[in-house]
Amino acid sequence: MQFSENTAPGILPCQSIEALIAGGAITSDTPFDSDQVQPASLDLRLSDQAWRVRASFLPGSRKVEDRIADVSMHTVDLSGGFVLEKGCVYIARLQERLSLPKGLIARANPKSSTGRVDVFVRLLTDSGARFDDVAEGYDGPLYLEIAPQTFSILVRPGTRLNQLRLKAGEPPKLETRSVGVDLDGTTDGVIGFRGRRHAGVVNMDHIDGHDPRDFWEPLTLRNGQLLLDPGEFYILASSDDVEIPVDQAAEMTPIDPSVGEFRVHYAGFFDPGFGTDEAHGAGSKGVLEVRTHDTPFLLEHGQIVARLVYEPLIERPTRLYGEGGSHYQSQGLKLSKHFRPW
Repeated sequence: MQFSENTAPGILPCQSIEALIAGGAITSDTPFDSDQVQPASLDLRLSDQAWRVRASFLPGSRKVEDRIADVSMHTVDLSGGFVLEKGCVYIARLQERLSLPKGLIARANPKSSTGRVDVFVRLLTDSGARFDDVAEGYDGPLYLEIAPQTFSILVRPGTRLNQLRLKAGEPPKLETRSVGVDLDGTTDGVIGFRGRRHAGVVNMDHIDGHDPRDFWEPLTLRNGQLLLDPGEFYILASSDDVEIPVDQAAEMTPIDPSVGEFRVHYAGFFDPGFGTDEAHGAGSKGVLEVRTHDTPFLLEHGQIVARLVYEPLIERPTRLYGEGGSHYQSQGLKLSKHFRPW
């Protein structure tokens, strides 16, 4: 698939990603899964090879594995399943490999289910100068930095922790919307959840396999405010519905110092059709993964906590978010798919 100067800048839809796979621009150690290509992104999968490292890094002018040799504590074999412990940093090789054609760049982001269990992940490429960004013409392997924060996680080859969005040129920013936080609560008065510090292991491939009460503490409103404590992890919801037009995609900015001393939304990609009537998702909220920094912070209902940036697709995708099933379409305040309903 070729991208010329006449190609309108925009995000590639699923059919374009599938064409890149068919043409060999995206390859994999094992056959691609049937549901791996999303409406405007590609899920990436862990291989069996990983390393426990003592520090994060950017490779600069070097290859990732050459740089790993400087900071590796030991190698990790994921083939039989392995627990990545919270508070530790790992680098894993991904199964997918890129050979990007001219005119195409890529950007990675954690999957929503990864962000909702407070697992911090960032993509690395050989000679990469920035996390999560893949330069035009990149030809090489992909790696993932993994740093569980609140829960230790069980992973294995094929586990999907992040996703890749491919872009022709530099898509224009069509719109930026402010996102407020919902502290009115549900019918039972719950306004959010706080992760339990000493919970068990989250199996990242076990859907609906965990009792949420073993991992989460429900939160209720006090005096119309919510106090965020440093070092704690929270799941909250947006005050307004989120809707992504079928010919656009969006990314929620992970941190905006102007709105407070906390990080909001690790997993920032929203696919076309999310929250739309056409995709049977009207009334969907944005779930916010929130972690404070060094200072306690008071939130009030409706307070702006993030920004949502909309970009065009080069063409409408052949399928929309939620078609064929989704854990998060029409969501309100919702934990990750690993947990049974509260």
